[in-house]
Amino acid sequence: MVIVAGHITVEARERDAYLAACVVVVERARAAAGCLDFAICADLTDPGRVNVFERWDSQEAVEAFRRSGAEFEPGAAMLSASVAEFDVADVRVLSG
Repeated sequence: MVIVAGHITVEARERDAYLAACVVVVERARAAAGCLDFAICADLTDPGRVNVFERWDSQEAVEAFRRSGAEFEPGAAMLSASVAEFDVADVRVLSG
């Protein structure tokens, strides 16, 4: 399993436009083979922060989605990004 997680920073007044532009990316990712979860959402306390979380069944699935050419026109410029990819060796289910 692969997890991609982190955050992106945009101008606070432009965050809604950025998130609106992300809807199509989230829809395409969730429909992609191997996608277990995909979320891009507003942070609850920082008005300029956008949280990113992806969960894929394999590295191949992540790479296939990235190569798929999903077009993305962000509604705002990214000021910074701190996103990392993690290879998960074991999973402990906490609920559901």
